[in-house]
Amino acid sequence: MPLSRSLSMTSLSGVLPSWEDDELPVEDLLLFEVAWEVTNKVGGIYTVIQTKAKITADEWGENYYMIGPYFEQNFQTQVEACEPPNPTIRKAMNTLIENGCQVHFGHWLIEGSPYVILFDIASAAWNLERWKGDLWQTCNIGLPYHDREANDSLILGSLIAWFFKEVSWSVNKPNVICHFHEWQAGPGLILSRSRKIPMATVFTTHATLLGRYLCAGNTDFYNNLGRFNIDKEAGERQIYHRYCLERAAVHCAHVFTTVSEITAVEASHMLHRRPDVVTPNGLNVKKFSAMHEFQNLHSTSKARIQEFVRGHFYGHLDFNLEKTLFFFIAGRYEFSNKGADIFLESLSRLNYMLRVRNDVTVVVFFIMPAETNNFNVESLKGQAVRKQLWDTAHTVKEKFGKKLYDALLKGTIPDMNSILDRDDFTIMKRAIYATQRHSLPPVTTHNMLKDSTDPILSNIRRIGLFNARSDRVKIIFHPEFLSSTSPLLPMDYEDFVRGCHLGVFPSYYEPWGYTPGECTVMGIPSVTTNLSGFGCFMEEHVSDPAAYGIYVMDRRFRSADDSCNQLTQFMFSFCQQSRRQRIIQRNRTERLSDLLDWRYLGRFYIHARHLALSRAFPEKFKMDPIAPLKVKGFCYPRPYSVPPSPSASVHSTPHHSDAEDDDDESYDEDEEAEKDRLNIKSPFMLGAMPEVKKKQPGESGN
Repeated sequence: MPLSRSLSMTSLSGVLPSWEDDELPVEDLLLFEVAWEVTNKVGGIYTVIQTKAKITADEWGENYYMIGPYFEQNFQTQVEACEPPNPTIRKAMNTLIENGCQVHFGHWLIEGSPYVILFDIASAAWNLERWKGDLWQTCNIGLPYHDREANDSLILGSLIAWFFKEVSWSVNKPNVICHFHEWQAGPGLILSRSRKIPMATVFTTHATLLGRYLCAGNTDFYNNLGRFNIDKEAGERQIYHRYCLERAAVHCAHVFTTVSEITAVEASHMLHRRPDVVTPNGLNVKKFSAMHEFQNLHSTSKARIQEFVRGHFYGHLDFNLEKTLFFFIAGRYEFSNKGADIFLESLSRLNYMLRVRNDVTVVVFFIMPAETNNFNVESLKGQAVRKQLWDTAHTVKEKFGKKLYDALLKGTIPDMNSILDRDDFTIMKRAIYATQRHSLPPVTTHNMLKDSTDPILSNIRRIGLFNARSDRVKIIFHPEFLSSTSPLLPMDYEDFVRGCHLGVFPSYYEPWGYTPGECTVMGIPSVTTNLSGFGCFMEEHVSDPAAYGIYVMDRRFRSADDSCNQLTQFMFSFCQQSRRQRIIQRNRTERLSDLLDWRYLGRFYIHARHLALSRAFPEKFKMDPIAPLKVKGFCYPRPYSVPPSPSASVHSTPHHSDAEDDDDESYDEDEEAEKDRLNIKSPFMLGAMPEVKKKQPGESGN
């Protein structure tokens, strides 16, 4: 829905601050969002801006633009080129084009179809040395010639600042809000502010640059936040110039936001500015909603995974697939940051417990991209053998069915010994012999380029989980993102997640954590930690997260060994659940999806933008004083209409039943709704407000 000439605040009263006038004049208000990941999938920020695009485009209409770098392949496959409808935008673009810089415009072909403005970095690379000099003269930040990513970010930032200067010089002189994501977008913000371009700016860090590097080095990060020599640590890792860009952008922005409370604490120490607003990451829940069919979708996707498992474990398929659970971990291949080290150690302990006390088998998938040269032969052979067996069984079934049908037409009961001839038995015996294998099923589906030093494979060798017959925990390392066109496991990531039983994400460094969030909105239970933004968010808003399929590990106040034991116990308790209990738990997990919907969480972004307007243009946009409701000093507001959840509420997971299909488990919808009311706290209600940070003594006015 496009913006009207004036946006009434009535519909957002209580959620947004009230302005001195009854209406906010927005006839010339333009919103820009800058990120390196616009049309360019690199990491989780791509998911943030892609999923949020629809609600933002619905709110702002043709006044919303996304800005990023131009990559020819991405533009050809993801963008529908068109002419800018806004004359101010068109004139600014033409000015850059006339000066030898290539600028591309179009609709990004995602939900909401937002406009994108993409700058061709290569076309402006001849200006790099001059722009490096400008950056040095402006803020004394020098960029080394060998850091291509930093140099490219400077070129992009210089083009963006140039573009905004042309926009500000236009006849209309629109009020501009620009939201920058991550340090790669930082130079654009720094240069725009240094040139005093009239615009309101918001900067969001999704993870501090130095924090990610420190955690990757197995540092006790969170217990030593106040003890790090920041400049020294950044210099030793040869990222001092990047750190300076990030910190300068943070302090230049009118409003600084981050995605979670745990990252807000980190940013306060690493970047020396406390975030003004915490803006949790959401999802377009409608995309994942399957109404009341998500249980059926789980069953369908699970059957497809079972087919892959039949092929992968051919010759060793001596476990019952109906009593087999599928666990998975997915994400960037950051072995320690993503918790793969803790996960593997816990799987070793779980394997022992299942061999001693349970008949359940667990197949664990590691979906983490690594360097490979192709699928390995054994994995491909397994799927070929499975298909051959299926074809053989289908051929024999057809012959059997025809003979049975003919006999019944004649009114006789056929002799079961004569209904299959010798050739049929020969075909079946040959098929059985073909399934024999003299090696163990492979633990990886691809040929690894660094097999001997790969962290996951090295730890698998250490713990001895080689998919032996006696192992109740089987491991499959798939070092490539999933695709429906794969000849091995032809499934999209979404379908794969739906078919699994549990996602395990024991991350040590996870500013937000989209993977457990995606599990939640699809009704799949998951394990997360109290060092991830998602885990902290769920602990804050759900009184008993485990009852709703969100198992939150303590990795902040426990030793690594205690964390391993806790994760092992989570997984073992999950394995003890009956099928009926898992169905009930999936229903509860799916009901948490509204907590993660952009329709609600997007309002934190609305507040950040309006706060930036009030600081950039105080004579035009003034905010009335508000009384914020603080949660641990940051910006998670509490609902005023819901009573506090009891700290020790009744655990609503049904007791374990020995029967796999125990239909006696009660599931009363009214009772479940009452438990939801007591256990789940909304991110905010009308009347509650995110906190506006008071200016600290000595802090510069942005």
